[in-house]
Amino acid sequence: MGRYEDVELSGPERAEVLEQIQAQMREWGLTMPAVEPLPLDFGLGRFREVGETEFWIANETELGYCGKFLFLFNGQTCPHHRHRMKHETFFIVKGTVRMVVGDQERLMQPGDVLAMPPGMAHSFTGVGPALVLEVSLPSVRGDNFFDDPQIGEGGVL
Repeated sequence: MGRYEDVELSGPERAEVLEQIQAQMREWGLTMPAVEPLPLDFGLGRFREVGETEFWIANETELGYCGKFLFLFNGQTCPHHRHRMKHETFFIVKGTVRMVVGDQERLMQPGDVLAMPPGMAHSFTGVGPALVLEVSLPSVRGDNFFDDPQIGEGGVL
């Protein structure tokens, strides 16, 4: 069951996207965890441009931790946002990711690690297909503040 049903793909587009991700995983020789993928378009309807697919391994709100894989297609961006509470650490597993933190941009390669403290605005884009491991405090609704007010309720998701 999805955690963000209102901003997820559904129907034939969802099935097509998930099939393409599985094909990429086979090409990389990787297996994703046996969880329901969350292909997010952030409610904008432009998934290939603004979106990502999340594979939540754990989101233990009571125990205070979260671990998930983030898959990005080439050119796909997780939009500029920040968190009030959540501290994240990103580890690049496969591919190249253009990470924008504040007003600085950096290209991250497999093996690169980046900690993202609460309040720090960031976005990231796949340069080619990419897979990122996120380890963080729990993901909770209401702690995602996007620059784009069309996402969620006035930019809050």
